[in-house]
Amino acid sequence: MRIAFYAPLKSPSHPVPSGDRLMARQLIAALELAGHHVDTASELRGFTATPDLQARAEITQRAEAEIVRLLALPSEQRPEMWFTYHTYYKTPDQIGPAVSRAFAIPYVTAEASYSTRRDGLGWRENQRLVADAVRQAAVNLCFTERDRRGLEAAVPDGNYARLPPFIEPSRFPSPAADAPARLVTVAMMRAGDKLESYRMLASALDQIRDKDWTLTIIGDGPKRAEVEAMFAILPPQRLTWLGEASSERIATELSLGGIYVWPGCGEAYGLAYLEAQAAGLPVVAQATAGVPEVVMDGKSGILTREGDAIAFAGAVARLLDHPDQRRAMGLAAKDFVFNERSLSAASRRLDIILQQHLGERYGR
Repeated sequence: MRIAFYAPLKSPSHPVPSGDRLMARQLIAALELAGHHVDTASELRGFTATPDLQARAEITQRAEAEIVRLLALPSEQRPEMWFTYHTYYKTPDQIGPAVSRAFAIPYVTAEASYSTRRDGLGWRENQRLVADAVRQAAVNLCFTERDRRGLEAAVPDGNYARLPPFIEPSRFPSPAADAPARLVTVAMMRAGDKLESYRMLASALDQIRDKDWTLTIIGDGPKRAEVEAMFAILPPQRLTWLGEASSERIATELSLGGIYVWPGCGEAYGLAYLEAQAAGLPVVAQATAGVPEVVMDGKSGILTREGDAIAFAGAVARLLDHPDQRRAMGLAAKDFVFNERSLSAASRRLDIILQQHLGERYGR
């Protein structure tokens, strides 16, 4: 099929690396691996940070212009399916539903979400647009059970299917050697949940400074100075600050081995956890939000109680003290990603879901 792909939050070609951009690219790869031709339908970013009516009106006007452009496509370039990734209250899809209706083609979403509590905070109209799109979709692909339950509660007449988060694991080689004292984390340095995770990580490591460990921190962002101030309580010789790194550099760093440590406050799921596990690193994180969807507690890592820095510190210490458990979890982590969360596995699962929900309209 010719598939029009649209990511209103961040285009797959956006210059700033992020989990959203990576997931968009991987969805395109999964569709292409299933035999489809995928084009980015629009580069329009539909994001507004606040429920500002003027800002939304400007985006609506630009979206209407995009609809006119797309409807004028010659027949041989018209899509046979529309696929929207990550529409939520700050980024409603204002293009795909209209184009899909005009062309009478299936509309599909992935990682759509609805937050009822936002209705009273000025986002009611955006939420209505999200709900209408979810209701129109032939199927809404949910990466986590948490997202599926939220959408189903808000739009009970929608169609839903689970597509667990995935990555392309082949670019992550196994660690060349055991690195028992090496801890690694990869995360942007920005306000909100990321900053809270860094704060918790610094506090936890301060509690086990008697252990033999070093921490490699990969990431940068507007809160870099605040993050560095948080870790000033720790001996500087234990910390290696690598800043922002390319995907190739991250893969290289993970291949050096160790334990992946990241609390994951409010984490939707966290592709970085899958990348670390693909490289054979066990994970220590919190059992919060979408993290349990990507880390097998007790098998590929240890998930601790939400907000409990003492428990988090204890889990890191346990893996530092027990090399056999650390190595076993690392092997299980790699098997988990390669066998269950790989691009090829996701492509097969996605193909089955689309066949089930699109029926004769699906290009098979």
